[in-house]
Amino acid sequence: MEKQSGATKSNPLFELGKERLELIGKHASALMQGYVEGLVRESAFSQQALQKLLDGRVLFYPDEQQSLSLKPIVNELIASLTQDERKRQINSDVGEHLDQIQTRVQSLQTARQKGDYAASEHHMQLLTERVHDMTGQFGDAIESLWHRLNTEFGFVSSLDDKILEIELAQRQLRRILDGFGIINFDDLIQLAGSDGALRKLLVSQLQARISEHSGSLLEVQKRLVLLMARFRQQQDRALLINKMSAFLRQHPNFQVGDYPNRSQVPAVVNQAHGIHAQAFVALDRAQDGYALAELARAVPREPEQDKHSEQKTEGFAVAVQNMVATKQKQLAKDVEDFFIKVIDSEQPISGVEYLAENELDWDPEIWLFQIVAEYEGLPQQNKHSFLLEKESAAKSPFNQLHIIQDVKLGMRFFGDFQEVG
Repeated sequence: MEKQSGATKSNPLFELGKERLELIGKHASALMQGYVEGLVRESAFSQQALQKLLDGRVLFYPDEQQSLSLKPIVNELIASLTQDERKRQINSDVGEHLDQIQTRVQSLQTARQKGDYAASEHHMQLLTERVHDMTGQFGDAIESLWHRLNTEFGFVSSLDDKILEIELAQRQLRRILDGFGIINFDDLIQLAGSDGALRKLLVSQLQARISEHSGSLLEVQKRLVLLMARFRQQQDRALLINKMSAFLRQHPNFQVGDYPNRSQVPAVVNQAHGIHAQAFVALDRAQDGYALAELARAVPREPEQDKHSEQKTEGFAVAVQNMVATKQKQLAKDVEDFFIKVIDSEQPISGVEYLAENELDWDPEIWLFQIVAEYEGLPQQNKHSFLLEKESAAKSPFNQLHIIQDVKLGMRFFGDFQEVG
């Protein structure tokens, strides 16, 4: 561990990063003051310290006319650390991240082909960091949206400014959704290939995080729509009151008229439909009796149903039902006689042979089905007294469908007879 730590400290990148961080920490007060005020005062630094900050890309001059300012990346770093959402800018364009991921995967695969395991582990670590940076950027953007919804409206006084804030949040949400649309998981699956670690990183984990962010964005969008509708309603009411107040200032002697008691009402107010008074038949007027009788005769009546035809139809249906019930009873009786024959016999009896010998007028399929149904419907203690064997044949060599061709029923005390389910 000590050797590894010494090797890390001797790395030029390590030394450069440490020097820049120490430089920022040394001048933290002046840099934070410049962040708050929006410009950095040159008098806060010595000439040597100012040159180091310029060389370290912490400060810069935007142009010759503008004063000293913080680098955008430093400004973004302070905004992220302090959770200052007003100055925090979220870049939801993931195209650069995807290009870096593709390049890193190609470097990883090249290192593995050469057998350089140290380089492959290094590329895998950088690839993991790049994927986590991309998903973390989406998370920061969504957190920024929630912060805008929960706090930014408190600093805005007018309704117009609140609506502008919502429109700004909606545009930011649209950029995040466009960033989601850039991610093509089919390309990532093809890029990962058969590598399990890459598929887990680029497909499974990334897809889970994107789904989670999509759910959060849906809740943000619902909140934005609700707030926009509420602010629009308040804006309409405020506009109506302002217009009415301006009209009253221009016409101080204006008196609101009693419109319900006026005979001539303006068309913009008179929007109700006319009222139709209810009318009833005057049965006490004898002179109208003939007219009422004619109106009663003109009322259409429902056609009378043919009771005789209904009785015929009902009788036919009952006859068909009685015939079906009679056949069912006869079939059950014939199967019962078959079971009695099996009890009296010392050998198992074939159902098909019994049907042919007794010349019963039943379809073989229905006959065998009724025998199996009667056997399955027996009480458990009686069912153990019988043994049922089903003779079946495969319907086709391409499936496992078997058609029952015959059943044999016998008593259980025969040892040479085996039950086949």
